[in-house]
Amino acid sequence: MIELEGKSHRTKKELRQRKKAEAELLSGKQLKETKEVRGDPQAHKEFARIRGLLRSIGKDDDLYSGVLNRYCLLSAECKSFEEKRERIYRRQMELEERSGELEFVDYCKLQNDLSKMLISFDRQIQAKRKMMFDIEKENIMTIASSLRSVPKKPEPKKNALQEALSG
Repeated sequence: MIELEGKSHRTKKELRQRKKAEAELLSGKQLKETKEVRGDPQAHKEFARIRGLLRSIGKDDDLYSGVLNRYCLLSAECKSFEEKRERIYRRQMELEERSGELEFVDYCKLQNDLSKMLISFDRQIQAKRKMMFDIEKENIMTIASSLRSVPKKPEPKKNALQEALSG
C-alpha cells in the first residue's frame, strides 16, 4: 500500500521488510473457481470481476477461494430471487388490472397469495444480502488484518557485546 501511494517516511530497508512480510502471508497459489461457480453464468461473472480486483492489488491468492466462491454463489442466488420477486410483482399488477373480471373474494385470495410469495422472496433476498454483507465485512477485515500484521519497523540490530555482557 505504501508503494502505491508513492510517498513514505519509511526507509528502503523497512519497505523491503514489509514487502517480504506481506508476501509471506499468501500461499502463492492462484485463486481457484469452483465447478458450481463456473456453471452459473452470474456467479462466474462476479468471480471474474472480484478476481480482477484482487489481482490488481496482488491479493488473488487461493487462501481467499472458499469465501469468494461462496460470495459469488450467494450473489447469483440473490439475483435469481430478485427476478422471481419482480415476476410476482408483475403478476400482482396484472391481477389488479383484471380485478373487475373476478369475484371480490377470489381477487382478495389471489392478491393475498401473491403477497405472501412476494414477502417470502423478499425475506430470502434479505437473508442472502446479510450473508453477503458478512462475507464482505470479514473479507475486508481479513485483508486489512493481514496488512496490519506486517511488521512496521525492522527488528533492531542486536549488539553482540551487550548480549554477551548481559548473559
